[in-house]
Amino acid sequence: MQIVEIWFEFASSYSYPAAARIEFAARDAGVGIRWRPFLLGPIFVEQGWGDSPFNIYPAKGRYMWRDLERLCAGYEIPWKRPSVFPRNGLLAARVALAAEHESWLPGFITGIFRANFAKDLEISDPAVVGRVLEGAGQESAEWLERAGSTQIKNALHQQTQQAVGLGIFGAPSFVVGGPTTEPGAPAPKRGGELFWGNDRLDQALSWANRQD
Repeated sequence: MQIVEIWFEFASSYSYPAAARIEFAARDAGVGIRWRPFLLGPIFVEQGWGDSPFNIYPAKGRYMWRDLERLCAGYEIPWKRPSVFPRNGLLAARVALAAEHESWLPGFITGIFRANFAKDLEISDPAVVGRVLEGAGQESAEWLERAGSTQIKNALHQQTQQAVGLGIFGAPSFVVGGPTTEPGAPAPKRGGELFWGNDRLDQALSWANRQD
């Protein structure tokens, strides 16, 4: 089975609808998924941005919020414009990376996205992340402790560097046929077919099927 990697950021607005629908779309396409959390902040800094481009360019920001409202209505997923944007998704990303091989990971990821973009909750708050973990049937204290370990902190840094090496510049991004380096390993050179944006999900899945 071919695999599509979804590279996502919990602060990323368009990662929300992509994460909400990728499991169903991939299942229908007969394609597997690998969830790859990373941080956009360092990538934006390298591009000379100190904030989200949707905040830097007001016209683009206004369009994004209306576009997301339309998209979520069309996908029939809940939506509430967050009162703070972008929020800090560092803790949640570390939890997601620590739990990358766990069966409950997709539920945790979509739960964090809903907390941010449907409930307007502060996802940097350990209590909010803990409630999402508990909603996924997990012991929150255990996973929050794992997320705070030096190993996971370093692994997330390496995964973000791997994103840079793959040519990723925004989220969500989808990679088909790329390297499958484990967290903590050196970032590989660019490889695989890269698709950027929620609106490229179906194209990425189609491309994966062409590789058989």
